Amino acid sequence: MALLHLNFESQYLNNNHEVSVILPDKPRTMTPSEFYGSGRKYKVLWLLHGTFGDHTDWVRKSNIELYACEKDLIVVMPSGLNANYANWEQFSIGYNMYDYLTKELMPLIYNWLPASDKREDNFIAGLSMGGTGTLVYALNHPELFAAAAVLSCCPFKAGYSNGDELDERTRGMVENRGGMEAYLQSYENTWGIVDQKAGDPSLPRFYFAIGKKDFLYESYLAFKAHAAEIGFDAKFEEFEGYQHEWRFWDLTIQRALTFFGLDEEGAGNPF
Repeated sequence: MALLHLNFESQYLNNNHEVSVILPDKPRTMTPSEFYGSGRKYKVLWLLHGTFGDHTDWVRKSNIELYACEKDLIVVMPSGLNANYANWEQFSIGYNMYDYLTKELMPLIYNWLPASDKREDNFIAGLSMGGTGTLVYALNHPELFAAAAVLSCCPFKAGYSNGDELDERTRGMVENRGGMEAYLQSYENTWGIVDQKAGDPSLPRFYFAIGKKDFLYESYLAFKAHAAEIGFDAKFEEFEGYQHEWRFWDLTIQRALTFFGLDEEGAGNPF
């Protein structure tokens, strides 16, 4: 595998932006001459970090490079600050992370690298805040992804109680959208979007996983029960002994790759 570090000026983020990319090199099943002349397009995983992280997190703290190597999989890992993968019109000068991924980074990767732009070859996953981003992108752009994995996160039912009871982070999200009513009508209200789209066959397949010692476990159980009530089809897994931690995310990204249907690929360079 090759590990690429990209730094470029983003039109949607209005700053220099860094991205890490894991890129397959030589499949075991092909000779070098066959490989370099094949014009092969690879499947792509768009992999999102959590709060306080950046584009290096998954490479530094998990074995994602090994797993991608085994699957002949391109993995694209952008940096999203602590922006919840949303556009921040109210509190920044044009930091539009929601638009950036689909309107800028994805087209660039498809043009720069041997990455397939077919929906059936594209997957998205993320941990914690990256799970929020995964929900936002997969629910609002189901035409782009075949499946999504949400690790240590779930949709949250915001705005159905007194606004003064919202935590500081949620209040910031609501204010950034222009108030509670605007937030509830926006792409960030993933609980509401799930309500609207439950049973829609055009949605990607969804996988949710959480540790039973995670501080978000009760919220996850509430969403799981709600999903069953409204007919939102997804695979849910809970794991004993794990908290909000990298040991858990390293385990469950492997489970996610299997859920995506990548368990039978196995043609990549093992070194």
